[in-house]
Amino acid sequence: MAQKIIPIILCGGKGTRLWPLSRESYPKQFLAITSNSNKSLLQQTQERISDLDNIDNPIIICNEEHRFLVAEQMRNIGVTPKAIILENIGRNTAPAIALGAITASKMGGMDSLLLILSADHIIDNIGNFHKALNTSFKYALQDKLITFGIIPYYPETGYGYIESVDNINDGDIEVSKIKKFIEKPNREVAEKLIKSNKFTWNSGMFIFKTRLILEELEKHSPTIIKQCKDAINNSIKDLDFIRIDPLKFSKCPNIPIDVAVMEKTTKGLVIGLDAGWSDIGSWKSLWEKEKKDSRGNVIKGKIIDVNSNNCYLRSENRLLVTLGLSNTIVVETADAILIANKENSDNLKSVVGELGSKGYKEGLLHKKIYRPWGSYLSLVEDKRWQVKRIEVTPGSSLSLQMHHHRAEHWTVVEGTAKVEIDDNIFILSENQSTFIPLGAKHRLSNPGKITLTLIEVQSGDYLGEDDIIRFKDEYGRNQHGK
Repeated sequence: MAQKIIPIILCGGKGTRLWPLSRESYPKQFLAITSNSNKSLLQQTQERISDLDNIDNPIIICNEEHRFLVAEQMRNIGVTPKAIILENIGRNTAPAIALGAITASKMGGMDSLLLILSADHIIDNIGNFHKALNTSFKYALQDKLITFGIIPYYPETGYGYIESVDNINDGDIEVSKIKKFIEKPNREVAEKLIKSNKFTWNSGMFIFKTRLILEELEKHSPTIIKQCKDAINNSIKDLDFIRIDPLKFSKCPNIPIDVAVMEKTTKGLVIGLDAGWSDIGSWKSLWEKEKKDSRGNVIKGKIIDVNSNNCYLRSENRLLVTLGLSNTIVVETADAILIANKENSDNLKSVVGELGSKGYKEGLLHKKIYRPWGSYLSLVEDKRWQVKRIEVTPGSSLSLQMHHHRAEHWTVVEGTAKVEIDDNIFILSENQSTFIPLGAKHRLSNPGKITLTLIEVQSGDYLGEDDIIRFKDEYGRNQHGK
């Protein structure tokens, strides 16, 4: 096959069903959440296709708040994306795929195949996955729009289904015409669906020619194409990122590619995939995928368990002791603990929504916040003061900035800090400290070869992260805010 394959990795989503580990500030696609890999789900998505023939570097679509996470995680596995496109607002998969296809066409990829992948899936059997991919490439080159239907083994109510007709076998791969897509069914309906080999789970993965998907979007969803073309044509290149026009993109319909194209086209095919696939849509589904002990428990972290059965127990920080639990999810993080009946874990999305409506920041933010220069962890806080641990990667710098409402005291605990305060520039080593008065221009840098770790004590009448006025920033961030 001579055609180039351009992956388009959809990296949006908030991952609320895996709260409190996954949150809007650091959703599940950036987490190394499975026990069989120390790579994030995004990194695993990229690496499982990296040795395909004619595969190109990916185009990644993500929320602008996650742009540096995407760039850093790709850098850590030695991948330079063709483009990282920043959405100002989530508009589901049809507009995201349109952005990727338009960008691919502008990069000379009109005749290329686009491989659409979600950044948060798990696939255990890479061999079977590649076999299905290679079959799908053949049909995509014949001007077919391909999606993958997962062979169901149980009546799952958390996935949509695809009904197919005219099944044929291409070797040991089943290829069928798409009859219709079915929304997530209730238990009774799901039990009926899996009794027939005409129904598969909707994986949300696709393969098609760039030219063909643009033509089909133009035919069936012209508003999406118009708004996405306008958003790309009015985009701004910002470092390694493409900032699309936010007003144009916001006018896109909020619909999946299934509704925008696949339900309407006459060119759709579904290819059966049996490769240990999961989208890890809940703690229960993660429990199902993970290796269990003799009592059916998945245990991660600092945990003492006695006589529990069929549980998912995870501790990120503190000692967790469990006794006699059954079918229970327990997840401990630095600032929140989830305790849930495993069968009710699908309801977490509504719970996270309630946390937001009541103003609990734990619904959205971790105590540890990632920045392009490193991270900070909130250790303890009160109304007029707070303590943070700041880590700066080698060679990185925070912006030259000032605060109107707070002063800061920095103490280095590991590494070397270069400090700028107004017109003074000096070096701090371990156990040395300095004070930054309210209103002083200042910058923190790491000139060393190891991570700089320091303790920051803030004091003032307002401690919000939006009390930042930036004068210089090497990451292209706005003058105000985080």
